[in-house]
Amino acid sequence: MATDVESTLGADDYDEFGLLHENAEELGLPWAGRPDVSRGFADLPDGGRLSYLRWGRAEPEIVFLHGGGQNAHTWDSVALALGRPALAFDLPGHGHSSWRDDRDYGPWRNADALGAVLPALAPEAIAVVGMSLGGATTIRLAATRPRLCRHVVIVDVTPQVTEPDRMPKGADLGTVALISGPPTFDSFEEMVAGTAALSPNRPAAAVRRGVRHNARRLPDGRWGWRYDLFGPRAARGAGAVGRQDGRDPADLFPLWDDVDAITAPTLLVRGGDSRFVHDSDIVEFRRRLPSLRDAVVTGAGHAVQSDQPLELTRLIREFVGAARSA
Repeated sequence: MATDVESTLGADDYDEFGLLHENAEELGLPWAGRPDVSRGFADLPDGGRLSYLRWGRAEPEIVFLHGGGQNAHTWDSVALALGRPALAFDLPGHGHSSWRDDRDYGPWRNADALGAVLPALAPEAIAVVGMSLGGATTIRLAATRPRLCRHVVIVDVTPQVTEPDRMPKGADLGTVALISGPPTFDSFEEMVAGTAALSPNRPAAAVRRGVRHNARRLPDGRWGWRYDLFGPRAARGAGAVGRQDGRDPADLFPLWDDVDAITAPTLLVRGGDSRFVHDSDIVEFRRRLPSLRDAVVTGAGHAVQSDQPLELTRLIREFVGAARSA
């Protein structure tokens, strides 16, 4: 049954798919009733679990990975418009997936988690599409588990973006600024207002819906984000990040070595209004991966899938072409 955001605010076990009619209306897509989409969970070797949204019942063709501070619902509009069987994951520490005791949510740990579940859930997927943190995770996954990444779509991220003198500041951060705080809000409307101010390219209804999917009511009546990105991060050191060089898991620069190892066809999509990826990054990416294709989406910031979902859908469809998991 179709619903609206206001009717979901009383409890966190609301019908999360009852809002999809809004996505369809914004995209100008015909609405014939709720699509075949459901939430699932996959157990991880470390005892945690990954949550995902499964679009369709056929073998998944596309795997979607969201950015830091987001969740699987960020891909709702793209999944609706694309109309292909897909899985959209909540990365560790996000959405309905488990939080880690060491709070290491870098692409190395994320790729390990996905590598543990994708062989069973989407062994023949034709493409992995990742944005920001999800894009960095996709780079790692494509380098280390190429059979799971037959096509690679990276949205508005390169290994260069976390260099201290390169990170955007102020308004250029967009909604990425939300992971710097505050972690809690007195009301849902306060949450929406803060997000809307950072989302100039999105309809107001889309902002409200996105916040609802990414928020939870706390026991004291306040509201908090549905991700574990506040407070001290994982400590430096090989024991904390699972890498022998002891680098901070938030430092993406070592992923350039993984770019060297990518063999799959790769598309890098940038938001035309984003300040995260520079032209020099594309030059370096193409030096390491000469077959790289790139595209710039006008009217989009860092979260291209939210700002211009139809154009990103077109790019994915064109890039993947008529390929099928069969």
